[in-house]
Amino acid sequence: MTRPGITIIGGGLAGCEAAWQAAERGIPVKLFEMKPTRYSPAHSRPSLAELVCSNSLRGASLENAVGLLKEEMRRLGTLFMSAADATRVPAGGALAVDRELFSAFITEKVQSHPMITVIREEVAEIPDDGIIIIASGPLTSESLAAGIAALTGPYLYFYDAIAPIVTASSIDTDIVFRASRYGKGDGDDYLNCPMTFQEYECFLAALLAAEKVPARDFEKLVHFEGCMPVEELASRGKDTLRFGPMKPVGLADPRTGREPHAVVQLRMENLEGSLFNLVGFQTKLTYPEQQRVFRLIPGLQQAEFVRLGSMHRNTYLNAPNILTDTLQMKSTPRILFAGQITGVEGYVESAATGYNAGINAARLAALGMDAVIEPPPATTAHGALIHYITSAESRNFQPMNVNYGLFPPLDGKIRKSERRQRLAQRALDDLEAWRARFAQLLLPGFPGEVPAGNGE
Repeated sequence: MTRPGITIIGGGLAGCEAAWQAAERGIPVKLFEMKPTRYSPAHSRPSLAELVCSNSLRGASLENAVGLLKEEMRRLGTLFMSAADATRVPAGGALAVDRELFSAFITEKVQSHPMITVIREEVAEIPDDGIIIIASGPLTSESLAAGIAALTGPYLYFYDAIAPIVTASSIDTDIVFRASRYGKGDGDDYLNCPMTFQEYECFLAALLAAEKVPARDFEKLVHFEGCMPVEELASRGKDTLRFGPMKPVGLADPRTGREPHAVVQLRMENLEGSLFNLVGFQTKLTYPEQQRVFRLIPGLQQAEFVRLGSMHRNTYLNAPNILTDTLQMKSTPRILFAGQITGVEGYVESAATGYNAGINAARLAALGMDAVIEPPPATTAHGALIHYITSAESRNFQPMNVNYGLFPPLDGKIRKSERRQRLAQRALDDLEAWRARFAQLLLPGFPGEVPAGNGE
């Protein structure tokens, strides 16, 4: 029986993973990649799955959420982890690869697969029928971006102005206080880090002297007044921050009854309240400098940063408004998205969304629109990441790496030293339970044509 095929736009990490997963399930795939006909400003090689920045896939230990995500991907049989493990180079506690061998491994596997046809041409328009996965990456071409924008409306963004995010458990609650300016909202929507005159002066001097990341050509952009780097604002005058993101007006410290000299506000990042972002602190400081300077803020001396700030060009969806937890468009379920365009950050995270989009696109093509499989539970790294991008507060949605702050809390009182170990073990146990539940539905080839819902 000839199965209907799927079209995948983009031959990066997510597109290749999605293509592999669908093809392994007997679905014909057309994988479109515009290289070498056209290169984005970040790419330079014709190979698929090109690593454009670092060759590091970050932490290998289960102490890191990205290490857990990689272990889940190993257990799920991803092409990404097969390539990573086969081309690994020494990197201490990280998993790093020989980037040329890594891309060559994936290119050979994808191009030689009998169910995958790689088409080397740019896609300027989204096909108006069939199952489609858009995995075009953070530097999506202008013509394709216009086509995506026509589907999504005002929910496609073209740059990141990202503020750092810290874990709630690392904030010193003896120093910060809860309050909203003038008591608006619920009156305690924000955490506030108060600064004296001396603390503000010290912080300002450190901020102005800190090392910045030089912008690459494809990251240069005009900074709109509403999203200026915090250090750029600081350079405009001694009190600019005090009249901007660090304005203390309407925020009386309940312990003194007075307004501080300046305030850094922290806003809840997720529904669980385990993560907070530094409001208005988008920045071009280097990562080490961000940690050094921002830990001068009272209450953040021991802050655990799960995401650091940045400002760079990035095409991404406001996923909570656009995508379901199966990575389908809410308005057009035959179209799925994968990779950084969904609002995830990082090589590993991009490939992980490719896995989830690939298995569901395969099931849609083979068995119809009701055949999708729910994502792994939110207690897993895969599930936590998908839960974040599809259910976060859409008004302030920003791309995110996987991190343990996204996971549901553990039951009972857990010692801090054991917390990550317990989170990782719970995740792997729950992943195995999910795999067992959908065992027949996840296997390559759809043995027996098991209809969706019968895998329990």
